[in-house]
Amino acid sequence: MNRVELLAPAGDMNKLRTALHFGADAVYVGGSKFSLRANAKNFDGSQLVEAAEYTHSLGKKIYVAANVFACNSDFDGLGEYFEQISRAGVDAAIISDPGALALCREVAPELEIHLSTQANTTNKYSAKFWADQGVKRIVLARETSMKDIREIREYLPADIEIEAFVHGAMCIAYSGRCLLSNALTGRSSNKGDCVQACRWEYSIVETNRGGSPLTIGEDGRGTYLLNSKDLNMIEHIGELIEAGVYSFKVEGRMKSPYYVASVINAYRRAIDFYNQNPAGTALPEDIIAELYKNSHRDYTTGFYFKEQDTVCLETSQPRCEYEFSAEVIGYDDARGMLVAEMRNRFKTGDELEILSANGEYHNKVLRIDRMYDEEMNEVAEAKLVQQILYIPTDKKLAKADILRKKVARSDGGKR
Repeated sequence: MNRVELLAPAGDMNKLRTALHFGADAVYVGGSKFSLRANAKNFDGSQLVEAAEYTHSLGKKIYVAANVFACNSDFDGLGEYFEQISRAGVDAAIISDPGALALCREVAPELEIHLSTQANTTNKYSAKFWADQGVKRIVLARETSMKDIREIREYLPADIEIEAFVHGAMCIAYSGRCLLSNALTGRSSNKGDCVQACRWEYSIVETNRGGSPLTIGEDGRGTYLLNSKDLNMIEHIGELIEAGVYSFKVEGRMKSPYYVASVINAYRRAIDFYNQNPAGTALPEDIIAELYKNSHRDYTTGFYFKEQDTVCLETSQPRCEYEFSAEVIGYDDARGMLVAEMRNRFKTGDELEILSANGEYHNKVLRIDRMYDEEMNEVAEAKLVQQILYIPTDKKLAKADILRKKVARSDGGKR
């Protein structure tokens, strides 16, 4: 068994392939039902079989989230669903509801069960209770501190695994149990249909005097009292491992393939660096900087340490330093050209940075001196969506590697 597992989100087959290409040891997906990301593309029965076969062909693992807060009506077909995902060959089901857990053990006893973070496990006694129910892995509540993780690890049997979120968007509600979306729009976050109402800008009105609404804020843009920062624990890999975390979970089944590629690439490199260097060795700046090259809000270490700084008062809008320009399709040895599929506009003369799973090419710059379409007509500007382009270069990048372009930052260069 690996010392730790890097677990990536996969909202569809493309993101799954991307996550595994950039170094994930395992992926978690949603099936066609009973997942808390109902608006992701997710996987139907045949797609789940394909996903499991592909993942296992690489010697990696795939888990399926079935973590809704279940009502009576949700149990219609739930047993059949557990049987279906078990037949698909997935490695585990991620479950939050005790009734669903009991049903899964009854109808699919060979299917490993991971307890969802939605079960709000914050102490060693609850963790032991779930282990006694046959749970193989416990995904801790994001409110669990580093100190509590150590105590939970010491209290549990050695074969029970601990999983924790290390990166991505955070919900302002306690462990994601939010009612705001349902109250304002009728769409329940606890059924996988969250509209992220916590990210909206709000106003207040003084009821006795009336008058115009007052935006809650310190400046013209407003203050977002319900808006959380994004979690980022990349500089604390060693502490998490020493505390007893086995699986490092990245949030983002609704995020873009570029986001998945960038974040998984960074955490893969950080974990490998930790494993190859003495304890206390500073993580290289370029690994830390990678997480500022994708869409993100201000970063926080969440609840892991005594100091908690989770609310983002400036804006609810994420920012990104780089734009996803093209995805590599392959390399044409006969022509000596890189084959890529356009994602956002770029032109000859542009310098594109390489995001690659291969350390030889990662962060290197590819200058676009010339490029051609599929008929070998020269192209001055890539502006047709998903156009296939041939770019002369000796850099033999792999399929799924990414070309990106630096864009203006909205935060004045702050981190």
